[in-house]
This record gives sequence, C-alpha cells and structure tokens, in this order.
Amino acid sequence: MNVMGIVFTNDASLGELTNKRTMASLPFGGRYRQVDWALSNLSCAGVRHVGIISRHNYQSLMNHIGDGEEWGLELEEGGLEFLTPYAQSDVHRYRGKLESLASAMDFLEYGADDEVVVMIDSAVLSNIDLNKVLSAHVESGKDVTVVTKAGVCNGEKMIDLALKLDEKGEVCDMMVDFAAPADYVASMDIFVLNKKWLIEQTKEMIARDKFHMDRDLVLGGWQRGKVSVNVYPFEGTAMFNESVEEYFTNSLALINGETRHDMFGGNHPIFTKVRDRVPTYYGEACDISDTLVADGCMLEGKVENSVLFRQVSVAPGADVENCVIMNDSVIGEGAELKYVILDKDVTVTPGAKLIGTPKSPIIVKRGETV
Repeated sequence: MNVMGIVFTNDASLGELTNKRTMASLPFGGRYRQVDWALSNLSCAGVRHVGIISRHNYQSLMNHIGDGEEWGLELEEGGLEFLTPYAQSDVHRYRGKLESLASAMDFLEYGADDEVVVMIDSAVLSNIDLNKVLSAHVESGKDVTVVTKAGVCNGEKMIDLALKLDEKGEVCDMMVDFAAPADYVASMDIFVLNKKWLIEQTKEMIARDKFHMDRDLVLGGWQRGKVSVNVYPFEGTAMFNESVEEYFTNSLALINGETRHDMFGGNHPIFTKVRDRVPTYYGEACDISDTLVADGCMLEGKVENSVLFRQVSVAPGADVENCVIMNDSVIGEGAELKYVILDKDVTVTPGAKLIGTPKSPIIVKRGETV
C-alpha cells in the first residue's frame, strides 16, 4: 500500500513561544522540535511522500528540516516537499485544513500510486506505530479513521474533535471545539483517508464554502450519513501541547523515565537534526537532580526538576527549579528561577529572581536580557 503523508505545522498561539515560529518548530524535549514526532512516525511507517503545509513563520522550520536526511526523506518532488499555499495566495485569512488542502491540490494529485493519506498535526505528540493505524483503516472499510486518546476530555479542556463510542466501539456522537465530558475520547489530529475520496470531498466542500476538516467533513458528513468514521484508540502517551500550561507540564513530564521512553522509543526512535556538541560540564559544586540535560551545557549551580537544552550555562550560586531552559541561555551567578520558560539565547543577570507558577510559568522571549 502506497501512502502519502500531510503534516500541518499548526499556527496556534502559545504567546511569546510561537510569535515568530510555528508549533511544528517549537523546541521540545531538550534537543528536538515538535515536528520531529510527525516526521519520525511517518518515516518509520515507510511513508516517503510527505508534504508539510505551513502558512507563515516557517523559516526556522525549513532550517531545522533541511533536506530531510535525518528522517530518511529526500527534499524533492515526489519525496519531502514544503507546501506554503498562502505565500502567494489571494486569500490571506486561514479558514481551515480543507482550504489548505485545496490550495495544495497539485501535491495531493501528484503520484497516482498513492492510495491512502495520513494527516498529522504538530501540536499533539506521540510515538505511534502508523502501520497499525493504516491496517485498522483498511480493515474497517470506512471513509475516515480518527486516532483518539481516552482520558483527555474532562469537561474543561477545549477539544478540537471529541467522539463518543457505544458498547461496540462505534461512533455514536461527536462534538467540535467543545469542552467535552470525560466519557468522550479526544481526536489526536491524526486522520487516515483514501486519497481519491479525500480529493473529491475537498473539492466538493470548498465548492460549498466549507473549509474545516473536523466540523465540515468529519462531523458534518457523519451527521448527514455521508461519511463513515472509524476510531483507532491509541494506548500510549500522547502529549497535547495546545497551551503554554500544557507545553510546560509535558516538558517536565519527560523527566520521568517511563514517560520519556514512551515518547522517544516506545515504537521507534524519534529523529532530529544532528548538532554535535561537546559533553556537558558538571562543576565540582553543582547540584543537579531530576533534570533532563542536553549536550554542551556548563553547569556550576543548582538545577532541580528541569529541562535544559543544548549549551545552557548555569553559574555558581544560581538556583533553577521546575524550569524549561532553551538553547544557549545563560543564567548568572546567584539568580533564582522557578517555574520559568527561557527561550533561546536569553541572559539572566546575576542575582535576578524570576518566579512563576505551574499554571502560569514566566516566559522570557528569545534573545532577551533580564
């Protein structure tokens, strides 16, 4: 079975963290970007024809992915392609995934051998075996397979697409953009569809002035009895990084060994751009505990329950707790940081004090000095 992959970079707002980058290029886990999970899942399932759809702020994403070598993909027609349909579009206001697909129709229609399309978003991370999802889709004989996760719906979190299943595991209700109760399962924004059918439906939906994948095609089609929906329940760890609080909580959750293994090696490795650095230096007086540390760091102070990206410097007497510190940040002598996210190249001056909360961590944007 020949499979095409579509990766949506997701332009949801995480404040200062995504003002100048897409969700796909948001750093996560010490040395990775969020798009690494989507690309690795596709690559390890043998998918080589992949399109990455992005609206804006995609320069850092293109720099990260490069020619796609780390994922076994080739940046060329028929392999890995960057699709930027809004760069030259007359329509500047984004109205949904179906509109993006319509704008990238040339890519969809290219490659007559592709039978199935896997669509993945960049805000929900998982280490998933897509071969099992593809097999389940074919076996079901239905139009759409939605990958779902139980335990996410709680009546408070807004869910893009929530589904309720009956005793036989069949869909009996759906909700879109709603804080669904706990007896619903949440879509992980991974869809499997037959390519010919998706092309036909996309063209028809756009002709009817309908642009949203979840609301118009899946929910609307199911309600009209025109679209059959299969549900694939994912049992592993799924991280919904759809808010600053979720991104912060999920980052620190990687400190747990079981969670880390599930995310980075549960079904297959997660690949990323290779950037070799010298080993991390641990000073004689440093105190490092329960911390995920990347290479190239210079650690001479105290760090607890945190995630440190590459080439982070922590000076003597500094106290860092429950923080996410991105590449090349420098924390001065005697500084105190608790519940803080430092973007890249941030300098914290000696003696500075930054204290946030678990639900509202302080964000210092890239290149700032505080």
